[in-house]
Amino acid sequence: MEKHTILVEGMSCNHCKVAVEEAVSENKDVLSVEAFPSDDKVNVELRDDSALQDVKQRIYDAGYDVKS
Repeated sequence: MEKHTILVEGMSCNHCKVAVEEAVSENKDVLSVEAFPSDDKVNVELRDDSALQDVKQRIYDAGYDVKS
């Protein structure tokens, strides 16, 4: 299990927070996720680190720019 911090641009409100968290949670390897719009970051804990790229893609598909 690994924890990752992903830098995300475009989140500005609670709706953004919920949208990102719901999108990321759909990956079966996500153990926990919390988005912080004011800090432009998403903390995610994964069962398998190979899921990190999918998580980033899910954030992008939800309409946000992934910076790391």
